[in-house]
Amino acid sequence: MTITELDRGSVTAEEIYAAGGITVTKLGEHIGARIDGVRLSGSLPSETVEAVRYALAVHKAVVFRGQDHLDDEEQWAFAGLLGTQTQSHPTVHSKGKRLLPIEGAANSWHTDVSFVDRIPKASILRAVELPPYGGATTWASTTAAYDQLPDPLKALVDNLWALHTNLYDYAEKYDGGGSDPALDEERRRYQDEFRRNTYETIHPVVRVHPETGERTLLLGHFVKEFVGLKSSETTALLQLLQSRITKLENTFRWAWAPGDVAIWDNRATQHYGIADFGDHTRRLHRITLAGDIPVGVDGTASRVVQGDASEYSVIETPSRLPGFGD
Repeated sequence: MTITELDRGSVTAEEIYAAGGITVTKLGEHIGARIDGVRLSGSLPSETVEAVRYALAVHKAVVFRGQDHLDDEEQWAFAGLLGTQTQSHPTVHSKGKRLLPIEGAANSWHTDVSFVDRIPKASILRAVELPPYGGATTWASTTAAYDQLPDPLKALVDNLWALHTNLYDYAEKYDGGGSDPALDEERRRYQDEFRRNTYETIHPVVRVHPETGERTLLLGHFVKEFVGLKSSETTALLQLLQSRITKLENTFRWAWAPGDVAIWDNRATQHYGIADFGDHTRRLHRITLAGDIPVGVDGTASRVVQGDASEYSVIETPSRLPGFGD
């Protein structure tokens, strides 16, 4: 039986995975799963693609092992089955406009490109060159973090908005442990390119996930201020909320191996690349998928303050997945 033949009103995750020919192994209570039984490519059956999309919605971050056959072109083709690929980055184009090489590690909690209005819905990351030790990535469920908030904090954040900007650069947080002047100069050039155009967007702190209907916290290190609060109040509240998001029970950590691919729902997670590998090389290739404009609890959408992201990405119009309610 195919997914299209299933009763979408009563379909179970097991039925979707079976129809897609995949096995999904849960790796954490709130986030993280490994998907087996699929050789990633640009020509997967639609049932397999939908099964992967569903597993991603349920588990927020999924990993695949043994995908050594993938190169940049096939990674791009596979990504296109899950959505519309964005440019590599709104501002960083020196290494190509389709795929962004991640060299080093961000070493800070963030949601990818949250400073534009059309935040990418997902990122697909492939291991290319790995250090002999360290360099893991950790993801956190911003959905679980919201669900665990006490009612008074939910009442606060449900009506709170935050200004996100690229004038904060995660490259500043990078600490590979080395002191190579050439590497420092490379980071400086990257930082200058990252900031060459200014983007500022006001987003709801709580967005409604367009495919699951879940409420999820939209924060991370690109937040500059909470609208209507003083700088000191922003600092204190952001620290409080981030500590809820990155609580260890809400995280999933993956130690990379050759052939690994990870996909995460950028609308329901933050992530942190751990720079604990000294002067060794860590390089992964990232492709992002176009997302929608976030909508808050009251139905109000994010609004642009500065910067036009239309060249970077189209705006997706997602639909609710089966099994997640109306």
